[in-house]
Amino acid sequence: MSSTGQVTRLLAEARKGNRAAEKELIPLVYAELRRLAASYMRKERFDHTLQATALVHEAYIRLIPQRVGWRSQSHFLGVAAQQMRRILVDYARNRKAEKRAGSEKKLHLEEALLMAQEQPARLVAVHEALDRLAYDHHRQAQVVELRFFAGRTEDEISQIVGVSVETVKRDWKFAKAWLSLELRREQQ
Repeated sequence: MSSTGQVTRLLAEARKGNRAAEKELIPLVYAELRRLAASYMRKERFDHTLQATALVHEAYIRLIPQRVGWRSQSHFLGVAAQQMRRILVDYARNRKAEKRAGSEKKLHLEEALLMAQEQPARLVAVHEALDRLAYDHHRQAQVVELRFFAGRTEDEISQIVGVSVETVKRDWKFAKAWLSLELRREQQ
């Protein structure tokens, strides 16, 4: 059995509460989860107190108890990417509450995403805008999440989401425009 098939089988077993399957699953997905976490942490500020390993562990702890009908390893990793983003946003919210950032200038999407690592308020604004996008345009929001936050390629996103690479490109273009408009509107 391929490792992908084995991961899918173990995810199904873990969902049923099989602790042995959970233990067997960890070494099979850990490296990929660590790669995802490292991708996220590269986008954070250099002096971030949360480390990639802690991010992996926190995401894993949140994922395994969920009774999700995991379709595949890609589905699991996509949800893991969402969890990691949520953990970092929660962390940023807590930091924002502690520091109460001052005035902020108008930013476009790319600037907001790049500055999010230095300004937790910016990350929270992007997260909230992404949630609003997901409300009406779930797939497009998923493409943003996988491309920007999880560092996936268009080919990988195509496989995870189950659409063509051209559709991924169109979704990315649409989502960038939608989010840029939303972030500018929020700044007014």
